[in-house]
Amino acid sequence: MPDLAALVDLEQRCFPGDRISRRGFRHMLTRGNAHLLVVDEAGQMVACLVLLFRRGSSVARLYSIAVHPRRRGTGLAARLVHAAEREARRRGAGEMRLEVRADNQPSQKLFSRLGYACVARSGGYYSDGTAALRFRRRLEALNDGCANVP
Repeated sequence: MPDLAALVDLEQRCFPGDRISRRGFRHMLTRGNAHLLVVDEAGQMVACLVLLFRRGSSVARLYSIAVHPRRRGTGLAARLVHAAEREARRRGAGEMRLEVRADNQPSQKLFSRLGYACVARSGGYYSDGTAALRFRRRLEALNDGCANVP
């Protein structure tokens, strides 16, 4: 299991509210339906993505993505999202869904650039009353390397 203290520290550095607690991380990781991607640099966790799966569903949910403020704008978030999409396809998901704060323009631009469509707005979604924009993207089938073999 990843270092829970490092996960919580990254959450606190990245988000002013609506953070995942130590207990929340532990619960997600031990339930067996969460997949965690982390990036460590020089012994420090600088990015984390939490991907959730539900039994019997073909939808994966990108629950959280946190990138240390000093590493934002470096392409790290996009690389994590691509890795999450690969994991979701590997597990049979045909779609990825997520929510973004309505006031988080950088994340909205990132997901739009990566092919996600904003499909709904949920008012008062976050604890401070901020609305969420719901995004989704269909995932292509995994290429097993044999698609072009006659």
